[in-house]
Amino acid sequence: MLNSPAHTLLTPENLDLIRRIAAEGSFAAAARQLNVVPSALTYRVRQIEEALDVLLFDRRSRQAHLTDAGQVLLDDSESILNEIDALARRVKRVATGWEPVLTIAIDTIINAEVVLDLCDSFHALNPPTQLRIREETLSGTLASVNSGLADLAVGVSAEVGATGRLRGFPLGTMRFVFAVAPTHPLASSCEPLSDDILQSVRAVAVADSVNQGKGQTVGLLGGQPVLTVPDMRSKLMAQVKGLGVGFLPEPMARPWIESGLLVEKRVERAERKAALQCVWRDAPKQTPGKALDWWIKALSKPATRRALLGNRQVAVR
Repeated sequence: MLNSPAHTLLTPENLDLIRRIAAEGSFAAAARQLNVVPSALTYRVRQIEEALDVLLFDRRSRQAHLTDAGQVLLDDSESILNEIDALARRVKRVATGWEPVLTIAIDTIINAEVVLDLCDSFHALNPPTQLRIREETLSGTLASVNSGLADLAVGVSAEVGATGRLRGFPLGTMRFVFAVAPTHPLASSCEPLSDDILQSVRAVAVADSVNQGKGQTVGLLGGQPVLTVPDMRSKLMAQVKGLGVGFLPEPMARPWIESGLLVEKRVERAERKAALQCVWRDAPKQTPGKALDWWIKALSKPATRRALLGNRQVAVR
């Protein structure tokens, strides 16, 4: 028994025992707390020390002081015990049909305020599932589901394809308008604006959040100077400040156009629209977890789909 492998002795019970001795400052005090004789604690600690071939406590005084090695074991044991507790919770949650964690990728074209309202409604159920929201753009929204980084993606504009690995439904169509700041030279230009005119001015583009490959670009002309920003809100702000021009989601741009902080301009090219989808990974032999099932049903409601593609409520200054 004294030569037992360390992994058979570093049990949650023994790790908790060491924590209690260190907290009480003596074997005797810890023994009283645990309602055992001090010699029993001493014997168990010696078993662990011999298995590890280290001293965990300095016994040169009446107090039980941790050695450096004992302190390392105590520090790391806290995270181990927490992980064990977390594992027990995850197992229990899985047994009930609820996912431990549900990760949702939201394209920056989607009304984030509506997503947060849905999170609030979900939390009102007091489910055991933790939500994680990822912000993605362009083909990165679909890639997050394909790669397993997300369980559900909202606002996918890229072609899903017939892979059989994904399921989804349409959210609706987003219309885009071409807009410039009133101080921008194009604000007073004759309409419709030709590609030759647009090619000579800086465009504002949203960076594709996909990690691999070139990513997706939309509405840019070859050779056109470009300012690239991380998300749709940044693109809106950049165009309001006159840093460049480009297409914006109509619901997002409309309040700024009505306030006079943006000017909508007609262009020669065809009107831009994007068909958006809600997509999740398919598991043919498994039914969706309760959290994913709740979100699919909530997102499929017509009123919710309209709200997700509606005004983003960005404050007009």
